Amino acid sequence: VAFKNAKQFEQAKDACLKEAVAHENNRALFHAAKAYEQAGMMLKEMQKLPEAVQLIEKASMMYLENGTPDTAAMALERAGKLIENVDPEKAVQLYQQTANVFENEERLRQAVELLGKASRLLVRGRRFDEAALSIQKEKNIYKEIENYPTCYKKTIAQVLVHLHRNDYVAAERCVRESYSIPGFNGSEDCAALEQLLEGYDQQDQDQVAEVCNSPLFKYMDNDYAKLGLSLVVPGGGVKKKAAAPPQAKPEGTAAPAAEDEEDEYAGGLC
Repeated sequence: VAFKNAKQFEQAKDACLKEAVAHENNRALFHAAKAYEQAGMMLKEMQKLPEAVQLIEKASMMYLENGTPDTAAMALERAGKLIENVDPEKAVQLYQQTANVFENEERLRQAVELLGKASRLLVRGRRFDEAALSIQKEKNIYKEIENYPTCYKKTIAQVLVHLHRNDYVAAERCVRESYSIPGFNGSEDCAALEQLLEGYDQQDQDQVAEVCNSPLFKYMDNDYAKLGLSLVVPGGGVKKKAAAPPQAKPEGTAAPAAEDEEDEYAGGLC
């Protein structure tokens, strides 16, 4: 603590690690984990974030071993926040681990909140295949806790992700499967999604842009709102047109053309 107050972070980190080892030797796992976590926070002050996260992960494993999963989950979430801007891939992994810990403890609301953070980071990194799976997991939990309006929002997020994957079939399937969620059919979310899919299928960029610019889409989480605004239909937004039936030529139209052609040269080239 004295080293920390004097901003001698290197010495503070070393002291915390010695403390952690001493607690481990005394089989005091909780206190050892606390000391490892403190050592991690000293590394954070030194801007050594990957090393800091490594120690906090170690601490979280000890918390789990000690039978204090809540503290383990909080440590993992803290590590995720530290590394999010430096290594988003690692942050996703940490948030998913935290969600698993909460899920095992049947604390589904906390679990789904962490899955949401992971989903948004995956979308930000344009890792759409993984994002689609992550959002589906969120949706399943929201359905389990009977938070149906949020399920509708997750369906919108799913559809946008699938369309960015150029997978219209998967997007359509998401909407179709959501009809089983109470209240979805007849909601404004459902109507907007049907309009969006119709516009996308018909290659009508104007219709797609209109839906994606509606308040329903614009006021979603920023990462999903951006997906909507950047959605481009295949084929450059040229509407599919019904093929015009071949028009029957009036009788006798071909003959005069032939006559004109002969007449043109009737008086010779001059």
